[in-house]
Amino acid sequence: MANGTVQQWIYSFATLSIIFRTEGLFVNITYVLSGVAKGAVCLDGSPPAYHHDKGFGTGVNSWLIQMEGGGWCNNISTCLSRKNTRLGSSKQMVENLAFSGILSNLPQFNPDFYNWNRVKVGYCDGSSFTGDVQAVNPITNLHFRGARVFLAVMEDLLAKGMKNAENAILSGCSAGGLTSILHCDSFKALLPMGAKVKCFSDAGYFIDVKDISGAPHIEEYFRDVVSLHGSAKNLPPVCTSRLKPDLCFFPQNVAQHVRTPLFLVNAAYDSWQIKNILAPGVADPYGFWLNCKLDILKCSSRQLEIMHGYRLLFLRALNALGPSSSRGYFINSCFAHCQTEVQETWYRADSPKLANKTIAKALGDWFYDKNPFQKIDCPYPCDKTCHNRVFDPNVHTFDIDI
Repeated sequence: MANGTVQQWIYSFATLSIIFRTEGLFVNITYVLSGVAKGAVCLDGSPPAYHHDKGFGTGVNSWLIQMEGGGWCNNISTCLSRKNTRLGSSKQMVENLAFSGILSNLPQFNPDFYNWNRVKVGYCDGSSFTGDVQAVNPITNLHFRGARVFLAVMEDLLAKGMKNAENAILSGCSAGGLTSILHCDSFKALLPMGAKVKCFSDAGYFIDVKDISGAPHIEEYFRDVVSLHGSAKNLPPVCTSRLKPDLCFFPQNVAQHVRTPLFLVNAAYDSWQIKNILAPGVADPYGFWLNCKLDILKCSSRQLEIMHGYRLLFLRALNALGPSSSRGYFINSCFAHCQTEVQETWYRADSPKLANKTIAKALGDWFYDKNPFQKIDCPYPCDKTCHNRVFDPNVHTFDIDI
């Protein structure tokens, strides 16, 4: 074997070893077969599923439930398009899922939650686990049962030890982050009276604003989601008693009424929201925003000005919640979306920081009541700790565009 080849092999092995140490925990899938009889099924009628790595040591009675993200489906066509993917069928979910970031089992990568029971719940209903329609169209065979899926998974986890929880967090990113807000109080109600229960939303604070053309695109989209999935009866009554149900899909109309302590982490220039709420394709038919949406460095001065305006609207929607000593937030000015499941943005030497704290440290201190954390970043591009997303135009990300 030539010397250069040996060196290349050693380098490759070292690289793989580093990747394995950070991403090397693979967790087997669990199917909730008992849910099927209760009608708790994915879009295609398959059983709910999750991946669970058991807690150990001092974390054996602590539970972190991470709800998967992946957008929503708002009509028959978009639901059919995801029906035969992992976002609509547990048959398409991976058998072994890599856990990292907030789900890591290593203290150097996840200092506060590494030895907890860590659960990733598969998202296969398209409604942030709020839907419940009994009828099933025999032609499409679509099942809108997200709320039943949520309950069936939680009941399965309770039977497997969560009923003895001393600490518990309901968390999630993107559509899963919205889930953690909408289901926060109902999750707490399932846990023992004496348990320390809090909720954490990563990139789930979607705001109700008009797009660049002046149209209420996201409001109309959420209206279709709520109507199709029959979500109204599963949205917080304290909101639906005052507002139209589709408006209760927006965290700004719900979060102030959540009684359980809630932590919000969000980029003020959230890349998904910029792409889909501020400048969706329907509002930009000539593609003037395409390059900007792929890479913030390619935004024109006028586009950045509009995005700064979006940030102010985001902060207004956040401030409208009013003061709360139990609520935490980490709002950085990055062009990013979902910062907790990836090691580089969750907890690493070069991870994003506010007040010199990583997201992991801020959340851990908040959960254990060591320090409150309510920090908002200065406007882009002042934060040099950001890991701004750069999208490949040929690769579709996991979180569905709308």
